[in-house]
Amino acid sequence: MGLLDKVVKPLTGGMTITAKRLAHKKVTLNYPEEKRAMYPRTRWRHVLTRYESGLERCIGCSLCAGACPARCIYVQAAENTDQERYSPGERYAVRYEINMIRCIFCGYCQEACPTGAIVLRDDFELANYNREDFIYTKEMLLEPISDR
Repeated sequence: MGLLDKVVKPLTGGMTITAKRLAHKKVTLNYPEEKRAMYPRTRWRHVLTRYESGLERCIGCSLCAGACPARCIYVQAAENTDQERYSPGERYAVRYEINMIRCIFCGYCQEACPTGAIVLRDDFELANYNREDFIYTKEMLLEPISDR
């Protein structure tokens, strides 16, 4: 092999690819105002949903915690009473926490939930400055009643 095969051909091949990329139309978005469309199977922000009546869907069964391969979900269940009813079942999650630093966003918690209480939405702006802020509590995860 000569100098032509070792140096010049790879160099011209690389420059050809670069020239082709320079000819493409550039796509620029003004990020906070404009957001790129996400793929249909995107999974990011966890949300605890409610029924139309305002009751929580989570019944405290801990199936989401059992299905989680990263073991980042903690559920503590309590019994519903006639005076204080949080979910339509016998129990509800009095404490529901997700450690978002450990979460791998696999979606197994969503698939394991029998009532559809935990869903992963396409909100991907999850940055924080403190480690403690990455522990999402039930109050942070529960969707507001007005968003139905």
